[in-house]
Amino acid sequence: MRREEIYVRRRRVAAGVGGVVLVLVAMGLWKMVGAVVGNDDREISSGRPSTSIASRNTGDGSAKGGGADAATTTSAPLLPDTVEIAAPALDPDRAQGEEGSSGTTGLVRVQRLGGDRMSPKSIVASPHGVLFAQNMMYRHSVSVFNAEGALVRTIPDAVDLSAHGVEGHPGITKGSPVEMAFSPDGRTAWVSNYSMYGTGFGPEGSDQCAPGDGTDESYVYRIDVPTGEIRNVVKVGAVPKFVAVTPDGSKLLVSNWCTDDLSVVDTKTNAEVRRVPLGGSYPRGIVVSKDSRTAYVALMGADRIVTVDLATWAVTRFASPGDGPRHLVMSPDGRHLYVTNNSDGNVAKLDVATGRTVGSVSTGSQPRSMAISSDGEAIYVVNYDSSTMSKVRTSDMKAMQSVTTDHHPIGITYEPTKKRVWVACYGGTVIVFDDSRALA
Repeated sequence: MRREEIYVRRRRVAAGVGGVVLVLVAMGLWKMVGAVVGNDDREISSGRPSTSIASRNTGDGSAKGGGADAATTTSAPLLPDTVEIAAPALDPDRAQGEEGSSGTTGLVRVQRLGGDRMSPKSIVASPHGVLFAQNMMYRHSVSVFNAEGALVRTIPDAVDLSAHGVEGHPGITKGSPVEMAFSPDGRTAWVSNYSMYGTGFGPEGSDQCAPGDGTDESYVYRIDVPTGEIRNVVKVGAVPKFVAVTPDGSKLLVSNWCTDDLSVVDTKTNAEVRRVPLGGSYPRGIVVSKDSRTAYVALMGADRIVTVDLATWAVTRFASPGDGPRHLVMSPDGRHLYVTNNSDGNVAKLDVATGRTVGSVSTGSQPRSMAISSDGEAIYVVNYDSSTMSKVRTSDMKAMQSVTTDHHPIGITYEPTKKRVWVACYGGTVIVFDDSRALA
């Protein structure tokens, strides 16, 4: 059996964190009071553990379906005028030249955001200048930013499940936001919870798991972006990871890491309507075709990508691009698929029509999440163990640039209104790079 590479994130003791904060403040590295939580990502690059794992903490109960709240779909602005923390001033670390397309521009670091409110696992931008950073169980919250870099609000992950029709978990339950996806109009945020914490839930979830080992199922939250309120909770599989909304807005797809399946949520009724077995271990990345007919899902533990027909629910092997395929993005024209191969340290470019690999590039140690520019000319990849972010030109899969980030970059997004790339680092920071201009 192939040697497994297991990366387990552990909490440091409070005294250690406080010591790091004092050192950082003394050195003047942070413009805001911050706290660094030095933990590793919990993910398995490939393979299923041979021993079963005890019950995990991810939820038990059934979510009550209900129609979408019409009050949140009309005239309310997406973000309030007030903010919790003002945006820091732009501070470019390099001179910049003329504006250009992403295939010709260069990354320039302009902001560093951080604080004791954050420990981001992922960050996602809407088309309208709203960004959500998911802070897992380390902060039990979602941080909401505007495109200027201001922290607009912090959304706690605490819910009263009984108010949502879920029995067996009285009192307040907390989640652990891990990934999210916006609705096409940007007014709804769907957030997956790695584990649930409260009455009636078992031990904390784990990345070492298998179907039937007792790992509890978990929930996704439907958050109204204008108000920041958790409007619905929906029960899905065990340790849900990636979430994707179909371009037509009708379905939410959730990859369930520990049950090896895909949850399908009807976005009108806010209820899970189907579980699709995927035929392989540790599903993670998801991308959906422009016509909303086909989903592509990366099976990180099975070293392959499968397609799911969203009409017939047939699952078909699509490609085997490398060792530990983790994250997927699609070109704007729908012709190519890009995948990070975590164990191989590269990014592969696939022909959607054939599944063939038509290009690849090495980026660094453990490439994790990825983003693509609006014009499709560049992809951006965080290299977890190298503490770098790579920019790759999509036309020829050539590495254009590698920039240093903070320790363990794990999430990344392209913010289209400012043409900036936001990188979430596990220690508690977000680094913002401008990519709108050529390097001077």
